[in-house]
Amino acid sequence: MSRAVLSAGSNVGDSLGHLRSVVEGFGDELVAVSAVYATPPWGGIEQDDFLNITLIVDGPLSARQWLDRGNELEQAADRTREVRWGPRTLDVDVISVTEAGGVVVDDDPVLTLPHPRAAQRAFVLIPWLEIEPEATLWTPEGERPVRELIDALDAAERDAVRAVEHLRPAGGGAS
Repeated sequence: MSRAVLSAGSNVGDSLGHLRSVVEGFGDELVAVSAVYATPPWGGIEQDDFLNITLIVDGPLSARQWLDRGNELEQAADRTREVRWGPRTLDVDVISVTEAGGVVVDDDPVLTLPHPRAAQRAFVLIPWLEIEPEATLWTPEGERPVRELIDALDAAERDAVRAVEHLRPAGGGAS
């Protein structure tokens, strides 16, 4: 069994529909899902704002299997990988995974865990804090409360992340 924190974003096509497909795609494994947040694009590429959510999932999957499930959802949304940090129908990232009570730390180039830039991204941290107020993220400096990581970000970046809507699973099961 493992628990994973996932981040999903979209800024092409039916972005809310794409995010809803992620919530539905993780179905029974879904523990919690944040509100939908509108956020400016990250990475310096001129494009529309993103809609983002953060999810917590539990299940019998390995870290790599969580990534594979996210990739399947991206493919179903016709995701293409043309420009790094560019526009996309759907992006599902594995942020952090715990297995057997411990945080998975891995520098595999296919799936580096915890996500190497998560601590710098308000659009990941703010929705995560919403659904897990005591969340911590392993960093090279050690385990850090997500709240502290958010406080360390530039105020303009934090303020640019704004809740716009709530997605709830069809059964209403996850918070």
